[in-house]
Amino acid sequence: MPETLDAPKAQAAGRKHEKFEHLLARAQRHPPLVTAVVHPCDAVSLDSAVEAARLRLIEPILVGPAARLAELAAAAKLDISPFEQVDSAHSHDSAAKAVELVRAGRAEALMKGSLHTDELMGAVVARDTGIRTERRISHCFIMDVPGHPTPLVVTDAAVNINPTLEDKIHIVQNAIDMALVLTEQKGEGVVKVAVLSAMETVNPKVPSTLEAAALCKMVDRGQIKGALIDGPLALDNAISPEAAAIKGIVSPVAGHANVLVVPDLEAGNMLAKCMSFLADADAAGIVLGARVPIILTSRADAKLTRLASCAVASLLGAARRTTAAIV
Repeated sequence: MPETLDAPKAQAAGRKHEKFEHLLARAQRHPPLVTAVVHPCDAVSLDSAVEAARLRLIEPILVGPAARLAELAAAAKLDISPFEQVDSAHSHDSAAKAVELVRAGRAEALMKGSLHTDELMGAVVARDTGIRTERRISHCFIMDVPGHPTPLVVTDAAVNINPTLEDKIHIVQNAIDMALVLTEQKGEGVVKVAVLSAMETVNPKVPSTLEAAALCKMVDRGQIKGALIDGPLALDNAISPEAAAIKGIVSPVAGHANVLVVPDLEAGNMLAKCMSFLADADAAGIVLGARVPIILTSRADAKLTRLASCAVASLLGAARRTTAAIV
């Protein structure tokens, strides 16, 4: 049996949530994901990579200044000798070299270390040396909310500041493709997407309601595939069957959504943080739309949350090995 994060360790790492534990267990059924860990030059980043490797979620390639990594490992009593290391001069160099590992086919994922997100994403989207695809790059939070029956995906709350309707097509499709991999259920309508606004009616004065209606019609026309979608929906109508019933909304999505598409980054960031700080939720983070999944964590994240992000990437990597789909 693969090793899992036991209860005492999970509690020490942060809040233990069964949905994240289940993701870890599923990911451990697959071979570790070869992951370029970009500039893990603080104790938290390096420890997270080592722990994810111990649990066989990833096979890390540590990309950073060799002397600094050795110093950190010694101070934290971490054994990094089993892992391949790629020496770099500084954080920008780490990002460039990690992306090159992906381009060379040597890494199946990227994992953010202690560098700034903009540094990493700058290397990812570089015109001639990056790893962009025809998809718009977007971010998903996978939220483990205590008491809620399924994980909730919130997108996009970290990359696209004020996305256009065209951007949202990609944001929605990226999230659907990921959710299809994460769910163990099969059949049409497993992924239910709510396009959020402040109301559930189309109002010409509120642009997000018009975009929600357009996205729903795109599903009808086959421009977005793989899920049921409805919108505009207010948050309560999206996740509460009772609220949807009171408003008289008849929809297979209303009250049962598992993907929440927000109007813009500010709304998404506030929603995710409200769930974390007021509903005791944890939030795994993944960037989609590039050639490989990108594990995007914060230094403030609990260890269990960091490991859950690795587990999501591992499941996406396993799906890529067996299909030609771009997730």
